[in-house]
Amino acid sequence: MSNQTLRSPPTKPGVRRLSSMSATFEELALGPSIVVPPEHMTKPSDAHETAAALELAKHRLAEKEKRPTDGQITPPETPPQSNFTDQYAFAFDIDGVLIRGGKPIPQAVEAMKVLNGQNEFGVKVPYIFVTNGGGKTEQERCLDLSRQLEMEISPGKYGTVLVVGGEGDKCRTVAEGYGFRDVVTPGDIIKDNKDTTPFRKLTDDESKHSRARNFGETEISAIFVFADSRDWAGDQQIILDVLMSKHGRLGTRSESFDEGPPIFFSHNDIVWSTSHQLTRLGMGALRASLEAMYKAMTGKELMSTAFGKPQIGTFQFATRLLQQWRKDTHGINAPPRTVYFVGDTPESDIRGTNEFNASDQSENQWYSILVRTGVFQEGTKPAFQPNATVDNVLEAVKHGIQREVDRNIRTAVQQLSEQQEAIVEE
Repeated sequence: MSNQTLRSPPTKPGVRRLSSMSATFEELALGPSIVVPPEHMTKPSDAHETAAALELAKHRLAEKEKRPTDGQITPPETPPQSNFTDQYAFAFDIDGVLIRGGKPIPQAVEAMKVLNGQNEFGVKVPYIFVTNGGGKTEQERCLDLSRQLEMEISPGKYGTVLVVGGEGDKCRTVAEGYGFRDVVTPGDIIKDNKDTTPFRKLTDDESKHSRARNFGETEISAIFVFADSRDWAGDQQIILDVLMSKHGRLGTRSESFDEGPPIFFSHNDIVWSTSHQLTRLGMGALRASLEAMYKAMTGKELMSTAFGKPQIGTFQFATRLLQQWRKDTHGINAPPRTVYFVGDTPESDIRGTNEFNASDQSENQWYSILVRTGVFQEGTKPAFQPNATVDNVLEAVKHGIQREVDRNIRTAVQQLSEQQEAIVEE
């Protein structure tokens, strides 16, 4: 049987297993699914239980938030037996922690094995991925963003929206699939007026995927930078044209510069880690560049909104997901006591973790661990201090697990001491 047709029955009710060689975005959108290497289609790996449980928790959480209860309480199901710990979990950034330049960081595979039960304690530890960018495809990143925005912004609130970034019109497809009714891209605008960007001409493929329309009669009501721009000069020119327009109508210029539409960024990382020996500019750099040019041209500050880390909403969603997982697997409707967040960027990963942990929005402890395999470089002082700094993700996992073991030992010793004191008093 080929990889194109291989499917195995799910080992967890309601979760489908799809081959990484053939899974499509349409299949992933149909319901709870996990993507696995072809060699694990018929024989699940140690990671299957984690992936399936969290995928099911994610969909149950989405349904619960989409349809508030009507006052009726659903009786809890009896949780299955499991050797997962319910006391703590890990959350990982991807680029610079697990992946660099599209390739796994050497210690990443071993770290996942340890979390999936291959450790001296025989315990499995739940984990999730909380990432701002590069390591995910544009479709995945835009899908996550549109889900997050739905909590803050209803897609139906806007008429025509401009989406920027990524390759081709992938982000447009995702945006349309998640409720935005009228989505345009920079390619559409250039196709309508080739003089918009003097130094950029559409390729035949770009022209094929760009849609013809009259932008002189179109009002753009919002701008979303979904993924990293592939053409800074052209995209910034178009974004500035829209921001400085009258009510989002291209070809016009506002006299007060307060009539343009709002602009949203999916994250705010200035730099990110790739296969290059030095960090590369990210979406946060594009945002900073736009803000500087907007002020130079208008004399005003550009008001923009960024999602992702270090914004608190990202950590709130992660907490709700882990709480749903814990409820499903252990029958406890509360998040794990501690979440160890492993990141490589002090300005987003560590800052976000620390600020969320210190806020009144946090229901548990978030413990920040900084690794030296990405943006942060040894010999520099991080702008935001982590709870711990280690060489790589494997050392981060070992640090967290050992910290929990030590905590349990201290608790056991304290309980024994209290019991002995009680016996003496009697």
